[in-house]
Amino acid sequence: MGNLSRLLKESWTLVEEQQDKVAGYFYARMFLSNPHLRDLFPVQMDVQRARLLGAIVTAVQTVGDPERFDEYLRALGRDHRKFHVAPEHYDVVRDALLEAFRTFAGEQWSIEYDQAWIDAYDMIARKMIAGAEEDPNPPFWHAQVLTHERRSRDIAVFTCRPLQHPLDFRAGQYVSVEVPRYQPRLWRTYSMANAPNEENVLEFHVRALGAGWVSSALVRRVQPGDLLRLAAPMGSLTLDRQSTRDIVCVAGGTGFAPIKAIIDELTRYNRTRWVHVFYGAKDRDDLYDLDELTKLAARYPWLTVVPACSDDPGFSGEQGNISDVVARYGPWNEHDFFVSGSTPMVKATLRTLAELQVPSIRIKYDTFGDG
Repeated sequence: MGNLSRLLKESWTLVEEQQDKVAGYFYARMFLSNPHLRDLFPVQMDVQRARLLGAIVTAVQTVGDPERFDEYLRALGRDHRKFHVAPEHYDVVRDALLEAFRTFAGEQWSIEYDQAWIDAYDMIARKMIAGAEEDPNPPFWHAQVLTHERRSRDIAVFTCRPLQHPLDFRAGQYVSVEVPRYQPRLWRTYSMANAPNEENVLEFHVRALGAGWVSSALVRRVQPGDLLRLAAPMGSLTLDRQSTRDIVCVAGGTGFAPIKAIIDELTRYNRTRWVHVFYGAKDRDDLYDLDELTKLAARYPWLTVVPACSDDPGFSGEQGNISDVVARYGPWNEHDFFVSGSTPMVKATLRTLAELQVPSIRIKYDTFGDG
């Protein structure tokens, strides 16, 4: 397995700097050889172009730790049912991928590299196909929007309810969301902001990003009564009920959604674990759910809240990046951590926790990108 990982990483360096061209060639080969596959992809391919290639490369390079990623790959296979992916499609993608690599690596590409990618890709495809075949659920759920509320310039909080049988998930997980009316075949991931409930209602927090087709539709166009599609739940930002350690949650912006879901779950049974929530944003406007969080802290004595703004001198709470604010408190080396937010925010927080000597095994995190 070590030699396989080495060959994969070596060969990737040959094409890494030409990722955009590789992705373009990859899709061209795939659609030329199988034109019907074009209907599985969104009309706008600008964001999607790098997304699938990046996901494949990331997955293939995890083969050195198969135990850790087995369930992830099975979940990925379940999730990809929303694209109507069939087992035979995996071979088409593999062939187009290898043809793109051979073309852009040129003479430096070797038979050993070729075989390494075939072996790794086929291993991953088998796990994903198995995950899809094991899943008794539909490829996706149709869900009706119940409420929709604008909370700030570019943030909305909305609720929806799946119309088929309930969507089973754990607090802290996320699903892929499609808005068929406005952006068909374009999916983006969002975390549920609540724990499962008897009403089968899901809450989502979404920020409209600059070029985000789906996020803009969810914030600015979707209304109560509209239909969404939700794919299979994924993610491991979930509570370990066996742990007795106190908890620290660090959230940035709409990364607060899965943290709120975890708090929601804790309100149902927790009596013994102190929970500290650090909630950061650029300004007070972006602390869009602070009032609700403050009410929860008043109701549950085990919950404390520390809000912070990085660029709002008039804010009465903590000032600075949330990763720095966490370091002003503590000590934290005996706590379970949940971190959720933008990639820079999560990376900064993980660096801070490493400096504070928090064991990495006690840290769970999710990042949110463009949408």
